[in-house]
Amino acid sequence: MRDRNLTALVAIILLALVALYIALPIPHPDWLKNALFWQPKDLRSLELKLGLDLQGGLEVLLEADLPPDQEISKDAIDAARVIVEQRVNGLGVTEPLVQLQGDRRIIVQLPGIQKPEQAIATIKGTGLLEFVDAGAKPLPRGATIRTDFASSEPSAEEGAVTATGEITTTGTVTATGEITATETTTATAPFSDQIYHTVMTGADLQDARVQLDNLGRPYIAFELTDTGAKKFEEYTAQNIGRFLCITMDKVVISCPEIRAKIGKRGIIEGGQQGFELAEARNLAIQMRYGALPVPLKVVDVRTVGPTLGQDSIQKSITAGLVGVSVVLLFMLIYYRLPGLLADFALLTYAVLNLAIYKLVPITLTLPGIAGFLLSTGMAVDANILIFERMKEELRAGRPLHMAVEAGFSRAWTSIWDSNLSTIITCIILAWFGSNFGASTVKGFAVNLGLGVLISMFTAVVATRTFMRATLSRGGEEIRKRHWLLGI
Repeated sequence: MRDRNLTALVAIILLALVALYIALPIPHPDWLKNALFWQPKDLRSLELKLGLDLQGGLEVLLEADLPPDQEISKDAIDAARVIVEQRVNGLGVTEPLVQLQGDRRIIVQLPGIQKPEQAIATIKGTGLLEFVDAGAKPLPRGATIRTDFASSEPSAEEGAVTATGEITTTGTVTATGEITATETTTATAPFSDQIYHTVMTGADLQDARVQLDNLGRPYIAFELTDTGAKKFEEYTAQNIGRFLCITMDKVVISCPEIRAKIGKRGIIEGGQQGFELAEARNLAIQMRYGALPVPLKVVDVRTVGPTLGQDSIQKSITAGLVGVSVVLLFMLIYYRLPGLLADFALLTYAVLNLAIYKLVPITLTLPGIAGFLLSTGMAVDANILIFERMKEELRAGRPLHMAVEAGFSRAWTSIWDSNLSTIITCIILAWFGSNFGASTVKGFAVNLGLGVLISMFTAVVATRTFMRATLSRGGEEIRKRHWLLGI
């Protein structure tokens, strides 16, 4: 029994130390960040992520770019919202908010965005990808052309929704080298008046990712669906030596020469001038998440300054420190030795929360901070239930070690019922926040629910282990000094 308690004590102390190391705002080694395989590869970090209300950012109001009298179906605007949300997530923005406003508008909040212009272009771009037969001469990059495929301004009823549904899978992309960008900028074809044939569209695309070549230049590696690969293979086999332009929203982004039959995979290079990394990433996002079923225009852009957020952070930190200090003092003064051990457990609870915020990661907002502080009070509440039951057992004349065990075991039912009710409420709130665009409600529910789960570990398991370890070392002395137990 004693060995098991010692093992548990050592494990809790090690866990607390590891959590403290992660929670501290210090530089962490790259190997540790790279170990966070559940985070996006290029966004792995151990920084505490803050929401729009704490760090500032960008708020964009998008509106359907269609005549006012043209009706937009709910499915179409919902699909547009989902695609915009996917593109925003692809930008790596933490805690974005994308929700409908009425039946024609979408609100997008982007906390901490670094390049608002590129973000806006990525969000509102129609995202129609085409592989176009350019004939014997290449077209210059940036040229706007006309194709025989559906207009880049599809109606709300068009099959762009279908295209979106097909571009959902992901996979590894390897550049084949068979399509290489060799276009020149000397093309003189009257492309502005010519209608080019679209060989296939983004509907045949399975995945698109940004990769770097040996010189560190970014390019887009793409992978086609089986149907698209078969279509592409047939076309390229019959058109070796001709040029195949790749366009996004009718704008040429690359126009390579077909040098061999091409199957499932290929690459898009930026031609002689090349891609910037951010540009290639945004294009890949648009390709990956498909075309918008409703064209959108920006009707309002509002920048939220970080000043208000910094002020909120300072006040939240002050409130948190004052609140936790008062709780620690109360536990120490009222419950003496058990209160001191509960304080250690409460500090363990705090560092575990912060570490999980960084590891998951969970974006911290003002409602999220409120959820954390509320769960801190609930963590102490569990210890108060335990200690009061323990006092009752001692007053009834039970030996100290039996009173401690009885205090934990008899208070557990009340703690479990109370926390289970809170967790169920959190699940309902999180569901509400996810389905009705109330991300602040969701943030509050997630932080509160997480805090409750962690508090059950620290208030019951950690505190009990601390108590057993203390009693095993000084049980006789403690029995002689009842004031140490707050009696």
